[in-house]
Amino acid sequence: MSSRLLSGVATLALFAGAATAQDLKFAPGADARFDWASYEAFAAAHDLAGEQITVFGPWLGPDQELVESVLAYFAAATGADVRYTGSDSFEQQIVVDLEAGSAPNIAVFPQPGLAADMAARGFLTPLGEDAEAWMTEAYAAGPSWVALGVYAGADGSDAFYAFPYKADVKSLVWYSPENFEDAGYEVPQTMEELKALTDQIVADGETPWCIGLGSGGATGWPATDWVEDLLLRTQTPDVYDGWVTNEIAFDDPRIVGAIEEFGWFARNDAYVAGGAGVVASTDFRDSPKGLFDSPPQCYMHRQASFIPAFFPEGTEVGVDVDFFYFPAYAEKDLGSPVLGAGTLFTITKDSPAAHALIDFLQTPIAHEVWMAQGGFLTPYSAANPDVYANDVLKGLGEILTNATTFRFDGSDLMPGGVGAGSFWTGMVDYAGGKPAADVAAEIQASWDALK
Repeated sequence: MSSRLLSGVATLALFAGAATAQDLKFAPGADARFDWASYEAFAAAHDLAGEQITVFGPWLGPDQELVESVLAYFAAATGADVRYTGSDSFEQQIVVDLEAGSAPNIAVFPQPGLAADMAARGFLTPLGEDAEAWMTEAYAAGPSWVALGVYAGADGSDAFYAFPYKADVKSLVWYSPENFEDAGYEVPQTMEELKALTDQIVADGETPWCIGLGSGGATGWPATDWVEDLLLRTQTPDVYDGWVTNEIAFDDPRIVGAIEEFGWFARNDAYVAGGAGVVASTDFRDSPKGLFDSPPQCYMHRQASFIPAFFPEGTEVGVDVDFFYFPAYAEKDLGSPVLGAGTLFTITKDSPAAHALIDFLQTPIAHEVWMAQGGFLTPYSAANPDVYANDVLKGLGEILTNATTFRFDGSDLMPGGVGAGSFWTGMVDYAGGKPAADVAAEIQASWDALK
């Protein structure tokens, strides 16, 4: 925790400027791609002149400017005085503020687990059945998103407390279109086709995958994403849900099977650049570089949407490198599951303006303003995908809106000692040759020790 943590968001907000109408990034009505009708209808229904609303979240720097650009439309539409504050110590600071009785009106949680903890302690206000019903219908895989925000309150009863807004996608495979074209490979549409392509690349004398688990003190985490994605492709979503809460044990055969599915890719010397023995020691930031070698050292790399930050300088996504959805098994008929993450808006100090802001997030314009500037994805089907800042974001957004199931990063939902501890180290052990059943039993033992 930073030694400079302030006593509350109200103090922090003194440094944040209020959003005003003249701050609007896009003039209402000026660009026909935007759903200005939703903005005008919202403005006509809300008058919050003279009310102040404080928003506290994890975004700083350029991301803070982006969220403020969205909040400016809420301010202009309602007349409210909106003040956003960001912190890189959000998770610690929000607990301090809530316990001190100095909470913001709205808190934006990056982790559902912490939001659930705060709901259980009575610090969050339910968003209401209308908001829950809206999300069920309006978001692709709506029930999945609703489930992210349903928690038990202080009285033990469940309610919809957290509104997911701004998503990230992890179910991606990166590849070089030029390399695929030169070799005559097609983008696989199913897991069966992906495995067949893996074998075809080997038969052609090449190496299909680059995989690296190295990440300093967090070594092993990239494998947890693999396992989570593969569990969603081999079992129904309720198995995933039971696993992240430990209602289904880590050493359950279904979980062991998902670990072994990862091993199908990562523990075969012919499948991985450098051989299976280097998977655990290769830094995840370096692992995709084989895509860009000439000749290529690998043809595919599974990683989340952030990985282009570690591609060689000057790499153009969509030209030099592209991505495709990490596909599901056709034979298992489990739809199109997507693994990812995101942020959740909650009411931590109740007021009419706080509920109005949640209502505002249900308008297409609240999504489109950020979509048009970059760094934002949404599962909201009514938001115009043509507004996305570029084709890369549009493609990622389509993966979200085509999803039949969405699940949050599982390791982030587990206790820290497991999700950011024994799960990581266990995956390193597994990549090194330890049997999946033994690894899973040890992770389960570590979880039992925390109970």
